[in-house]
Amino acid sequence: MKKISKYILLFVAAIAVTSCDDYLDITPVGRVIPETQEQFRAVLTTGYSKYPEHKALTTLRTDELTMDEFNEDVNIYKDIFIWKDSNPDRITRDFQYQDLYNVIFYTNVVINEASKKLAASEEKNQLIGEAYALRAMAYFDLVNLFAKPYNAATAASDKGVPLVLEIDLEQVFVPQSVEVIYNQIITDTQEAEKLINLNSQPKGLNYRFSKVALFSLESRVYLHQQQWQKSLDAANKALAINNNLVDLKAASVFATKYDSKESILALEDAYINRLKGASYASPELIAAYSRTTDLRFPLYFLASGSRFRIQKGGNDDQKCSFRTSELYLTKAETAAKLNNLGDAKTTLLSFIKNRYTAAAYAQLESDVNAMNEADLTNFILAERQREFAVEGQRWFDLRRTSQKQIVHKFGGEDYTLIQNDPRYTIIYPASARLNNPNL
Repeated sequence: MKKISKYILLFVAAIAVTSCDDYLDITPVGRVIPETQEQFRAVLTTGYSKYPEHKALTTLRTDELTMDEFNEDVNIYKDIFIWKDSNPDRITRDFQYQDLYNVIFYTNVVINEASKKLAASEEKNQLIGEAYALRAMAYFDLVNLFAKPYNAATAASDKGVPLVLEIDLEQVFVPQSVEVIYNQIITDTQEAEKLINLNSQPKGLNYRFSKVALFSLESRVYLHQQQWQKSLDAANKALAINNNLVDLKAASVFATKYDSKESILALEDAYINRLKGASYASPELIAAYSRTTDLRFPLYFLASGSRFRIQKGGNDDQKCSFRTSELYLTKAETAAKLNNLGDAKTTLLSFIKNRYTAAAYAQLESDVNAMNEADLTNFILAERQREFAVEGQRWFDLRRTSQKQIVHKFGGEDYTLIQNDPRYTIIYPASARLNNPNL
C-alpha cells in the first residue's frame, strides 16, 4: 500500500486539504516528511489548531437556546435547531465530521512517524502521548455525534464510525461498531498514560494534553460507558493534580477562561460568536437558575428586553474542553451511582459552596444531606446543566441520560424532538456520505 506520508510535506502546516474522492479529502503535496522534534511538534500543533467547533452546533439541538429570527445568520442554523437532518437547506452548517478526521490524520502522522524518526527523550514521549490523547478525544466526539449512545448490551452491534489508525489512502473506510471505537479510545488513553510526563501545561500552552487533561478525558469516557468506578478513579487522579475551584463569592469571573485556576484543557470554543449573535438563552435554561442566589446567573446572562443574551464563550480566552468543575460533578455522580452517598454529598457540597450565596448554601446543604440516591443524582445533573451552560456538554449529557423531549419554537411553529428520538444520533453529513458510500 502507498503511504501518503511518502508524498506530503508536513512542516508547520503544509498539508493542503481540498475536496476529492476519499472521505478524508486530502490532496498530497510536496515530497518529504518531518524529521525533527520541532517539525513533529509543529504537525501536532496544527492538529490542535484544527480541532473543530462542532460542540457549538450541538448546543442548538439542546434545551439551552432559542433563535433570534431577525439575525442575518439564522438561516445557517435553523435546520439544526429544528432537527431537520434528512434534507436541510443547502446553506445549513454541516457537523464537522471531516474536520475531526483531519485532526486524526495529524495525530496519526505523529504516532506512526515520530516513533520511528525521533531519538528517545522525554520530549518525544510527551509529544507522542499527546497525539494518542488527542486522537482518543476526536474519536470520542465522533462516536458521540454520529453513533448511538454507548449501551453495553448493544455496543458490539451498534454502528459506529470508521476507524483510521494508519496513513493510507487505499484502505476502505467502513464504520466499526460503537464497542470497537470505545475500545480504541481506551487503548489510546492507555498508551498516552505511558508517555505523557507533564502533570499540567503552563498557561498559554494548556491547549495541549497533560496528565491532568488525560485523566479528565478518561473520566468522561468511562462516565459515558457507565463504568462508574473507573470514571471515579480517573476523576480522583485528575483532582490529585488540580482540585482548584473558582469561588464566585470572591470574584465574579468566568471559570472557563484559559488562565482560570480551574482550566485543564483550553482547546475548544463551544459557543462561537456567530451563534452567540443569532441566539438567546432559552426559557428552560433561565428557569434552571435561581436569579437571586445562584452567582452564575448574573455572570452568564445579560437581559435583552424580555430575553437574555449569553455572555459565556465566543472569545479565545474562554476556550475550554476540561475544567475542575466537571471533575467534582463527575466524582459526585459516580459516587452516588456506587451508593457512596456520603462521599457524593461531600463532593457536591464542596463544589456548590463556590456557586451560591452563603445564605442559599446553608439551605442547600440541609437539602442535599436529606436527599436519597435518585434525588441526589437528579440534582447533580441539574448542576451540570447550570454549570456547563453552552459549553458543549448538554447534548452529550442528554444522550447518556434521559434523552428527554425538547420543543423548539421557530417561525410561529413548534418542532418536537420526542423522548428517545432517533435524531439524538446525528446522521453523517451529506458530503461525507457522497464521498464514502460505506457510511
